[in-house]
Amino acid sequence: MEVIILAGGQGTRLRSVVHDIPKCLAPVAGRPFLRYMLDYLSTYPVDHVVFSVGYLKEQVMSFVQAHTWPFRYDFAVEETPLGTGGGIRLALEKCQDEQVFVLNGDTFFPLALDAMPFDGPVTVALKPMKAFSRYGAVTVIPSEASASFAIQAFKEKAYCEEGLINAGVYAIDRTQLHLEALPERFSFEKEVLEPMASAGTLKGWPTEAYFIDIGIPEDYDKAQWEIPAWFAVQEASAQVLASPAEALFLDRDGVLNRHLEGTYVKSWADWQWMPGILQALPLWAQKFKYMVLVTNQRGVGKGVMTDADLSRIHARMMQEILEAGARIDLILTCTAVSDDDPRRKPNPGMFREACALLPSLDPQRCVMLGDADSDAAFARNCGMAFIRLLPQAVSWDS
Repeated sequence: MEVIILAGGQGTRLRSVVHDIPKCLAPVAGRPFLRYMLDYLSTYPVDHVVFSVGYLKEQVMSFVQAHTWPFRYDFAVEETPLGTGGGIRLALEKCQDEQVFVLNGDTFFPLALDAMPFDGPVTVALKPMKAFSRYGAVTVIPSEASASFAIQAFKEKAYCEEGLINAGVYAIDRTQLHLEALPERFSFEKEVLEPMASAGTLKGWPTEAYFIDIGIPEDYDKAQWEIPAWFAVQEASAQVLASPAEALFLDRDGVLNRHLEGTYVKSWADWQWMPGILQALPLWAQKFKYMVLVTNQRGVGKGVMTDADLSRIHARMMQEILEAGARIDLILTCTAVSDDDPRRKPNPGMFREACALLPSLDPQRCVMLGDADSDAAFARNCGMAFIRLLPQAVSWDS
């Protein structure tokens, strides 16, 4: 695989929180954003990366050159701003393959690169989204015969209840894409993609992969926990899928949804899915005979929320899990305040209850996925294996 990363963005809208560094090097949980992108790419057989650099290019080049990578790399240096189109064209001159992926250097969209098709001169990765206004929606004609859709148009930014957006990843076939006649500086979106859509020659490929664009302070702040959490989910999922168990026990807060320090998820408005978990759950559902949720919910016992509130949260949770193509077979909750309650984790009461409801359960054929010491102790007290999902435990060099 050959990849171009557009790493020349100035990050104008981020300057209130990030100063004097290019946007692609903005720190996320203590690491440059670009490092996360390259760690993701390193999970694929990428053998050549071309960095399209411009603004504060020396910093990007120094960062790349200071590390050892599993691919060779080159820099396409913009001496003057060339726009997204000019930057892509310059970087393509450094490529050797006929087929090249292009990624935005301020967007983390870890799609399955080996599944994305090259369907015509350009195929655009599309992300389904709900209730958005920051991005323009993309209108498409679905196809039953192909994984890619024909893109009709790119709409201006406006509130959209549900739709597809251009996620900033392109699969380019260099033998079919001709950029020679365009000016030195041009917009790839305005002067290439939009005319192709009007001509009916542009294809889009929808995928549910996790997506975040760090270009504005609000989303940059979200990235501080979401991106490390996505990597933690991937690491935990690999261990879950390698487990010989036939039943998977799951904690809730910190595994399915973000654990809120010092407070409780009191309504669906407080719920934040762990990044990547809705993509992992269908894979787990295919593997395991049983999937059991065991969760302490002391907030009910304290009167912070009601049983009805908890039921509504779990009903919405189950709806979205089912829509993702996954399942949970049994939900067990303990709302007791006292640590001595036999059902409250780490005590094994909820496991015994599960065994009564699912008589074929064998603790030696079960595995528990959790994020807390109490989950580990629960697994130990039940005689089952334990896998920890904990973003803070994942550490890399910078």
